[in-house]
Amino acid sequence: QVQLVESGGGLVQAGGSLTLSCDASGRTFENYAMGWFRQAPGKEREFVAVISWSGLATLYADSVKGRFTISRTDAKNTVYLQMSSLKPEDTAKYYCAADRLMTMYKGVCDYWGQGTQVTVSS
Repeated sequence: QVQLVESGGGLVQAGGSLTLSCDASGRTFENYAMGWFRQAPGKEREFVAVISWSGLATLYADSVKGRFTISRTDAKNTVYLQMSSLKPEDTAKYYCAADRLMTMYKGVCDYWGQGTQVTVSS
């Protein structure tokens, strides 16, 4: 059974930092791109960042570029999202996802996690 399990969410003050982790299991993810999405209350889910299966290519939403960094382990089954200079508008539930294609940034993904809440206080 494929599982993506996020962790690391929590409450942080504006300007602070937080690192999210996503552990993937149930199959090999060597050939899968992995990424992060988020959804704030009353808003649609939006793309945050994606990393290629090799780890050599990354893509970020404009709203997080320069503040967030996505990375993955050599074993390819764990992906991280380092978030810094956090803003109240970053408050959302963050979801990990995996797909064979980098075009997963469009929101169509093979696998999804259950999400972890990030709350940024002003």
